[in-house]
Amino acid sequence: MDLFNYSRRETSVVQIGGVPMGGNHPIRIQSMTNTSTMDTEASVEQAKRIVDAGGEYVRLTTQGIKEAENLKDININLRRDGYMVPLVADVHFNPKVADVAAQYAEKVRINPGNYVDPARTFKKLEYTDEEYSLELLKIRERFIPFLAICKENYTAIRIGVNHGSLSDRIMSRYGDTPEGMVESCMEFLRICVEQHFMNVVISIKASNTVVMVRTVRLLAAAMDKENMNFPLHLGVTEAGDGEDGRIKSALGIGALLADGLGDTIRVSLSEEPEAEIPVARKLVNYIKQRQNHLYIPGIQADNFNYLSPERRRTKAVGNIGGDNLPVVISARMGEEKEIHPQFKPDYIYTGIHIPHTERQEGIQYVFDGDEWKGEPNTWPAFNLEHLELIESSQATIKFLFTPYPLLSEKITSILRNHPEIVVISQTILPNRVGEHRALVHNLMTEGLENPIVFFQHYSENEAENLQIKSAADMGALIMDGFYDGIFLLNQGNIQPEIVDSVAFGILQAGRIRTSKTEYISCPGCGRTLFNLQSTIARVKAATSHLKGLKIGIMGCIVNGPGEMADADYGYVGAGRGKVSLYKGKECIEKNIPEEEAVDKLIALIKANGDYFPANQ
Repeated sequence: MDLFNYSRRETSVVQIGGVPMGGNHPIRIQSMTNTSTMDTEASVEQAKRIVDAGGEYVRLTTQGIKEAENLKDININLRRDGYMVPLVADVHFNPKVADVAAQYAEKVRINPGNYVDPARTFKKLEYTDEEYSLELLKIRERFIPFLAICKENYTAIRIGVNHGSLSDRIMSRYGDTPEGMVESCMEFLRICVEQHFMNVVISIKASNTVVMVRTVRLLAAAMDKENMNFPLHLGVTEAGDGEDGRIKSALGIGALLADGLGDTIRVSLSEEPEAEIPVARKLVNYIKQRQNHLYIPGIQADNFNYLSPERRRTKAVGNIGGDNLPVVISARMGEEKEIHPQFKPDYIYTGIHIPHTERQEGIQYVFDGDEWKGEPNTWPAFNLEHLELIESSQATIKFLFTPYPLLSEKITSILRNHPEIVVISQTILPNRVGEHRALVHNLMTEGLENPIVFFQHYSENEAENLQIKSAADMGALIMDGFYDGIFLLNQGNIQPEIVDSVAFGILQAGRIRTSKTEYISCPGCGRTLFNLQSTIARVKAATSHLKGLKIGIMGCIVNGPGEMADADYGYVGAGRGKVSLYKGKECIEKNIPEEEAVDKLIALIKANGDYFPANQ
């Protein structure tokens, strides 16, 4: 794979109704209904809204045989009204349901974690090699007849692995790891290949973007080793809503799309399903702009491991690089001086010198090198026209703006002799990721340990567009271990404090710097038996000031306990109008009435000493 030049991974074509996926077909967009699949009218109307928004596949939960059978009526009603969208049945726990659904849906999703294996219970089980082989035989015996039904009905399947629902069998041998997720998928793929069933799509998801990206990278490599080229479905599970959901989804999905991985995507927002489609479309369209871009002559550094990257080694310059958290540099080029107290940048670049009276406390300022006067908490920035100035400057922190194509031997020599220089990587190419990567790999090859801040320049007038584009541009760089700092400059009609919020949101979505409460919330589906959106709003209203706390808000048990494995607290649907509360992996209280559950969650947080008033 070429790290620096964009091209899509070559995959086989999967026929899903009248909308094929993979090969040279466009990256497809999809969503999932949150209606009861037994409510034909509601499901049909919501599916129509998804299609009208631009969705190309619609998935519905089929928790039982009656729901699977009702797909027939939903399909008939949609086609009667001229909607030919392929339907995807989402099956968990009961393989018999998958057998029925394959007769009425164009694609059936099965979850290897609970298709035959018992659902994840967090029990530590031990398997001998013989016992493990017998369990694999059980999968074969149940899975092969299902493939025969799919062949007969021309039904595609999706093997959908979720981090939150790995089986105890996989957990016992591989632990809660990307390698375990990959093997869970490969066990089923090998049977498909053996049975000559190639109408297969794969997804391998997590709410943790780092786990999600690394696992898909590993899966693509594992398939390559075994000469498989199945198309990939991408998504970040339980991404949340609002700004957080958009940034987390764009960062995780965008990191993979940037490397040509992905043939269909679903942006999982805790909002109405049709709201997911425009976000997904913007993300795909933005990545498509990289097609046929100007060639980037990058060379991969020998010590870089794409499948298991570590943070690039740098020498700290002030609070930048080394073991420090990545910094946020913000721009205040005009009169905009408002700074959000929760998202206060580490540095503010103004270019021109500004007097003490106009500076914010607790922030360091960056002025152009010829404007810098050597005052405390101020630092000079230089471009390539002022290399003599940067060498003669006595500042202990210096910033140098440079694009990769101009990274000459002279500049690398200056960087080697001046470890106090922080490189600000800039680019104007459509493939920003490729050019930023090329610069970092050049420095790694040269053995240079100067920290790098990525300068990302936009001209957006809508916050959502900035969230999607900037997160997509930073995703692969963060996952590669290149994260000493981020510098977002937007010259459109968006307030600087909102731009700062996006920058901090990107770092949090990439799991490298926490600035607020993190919510792991699912988008809801027909299994959700309470009002998810209003619940999320109530939980956020009570806890959004608890910086660093992770709270899971999950509609049901399919992925709930698993995806919340690294959450501090969890709120999980247990039945109609009933909720169970978790502390970590442990269920503390079951079947609480929904109207009492939020108050009891707050009480649980307080009882464990993790709550403090909002004004502290």
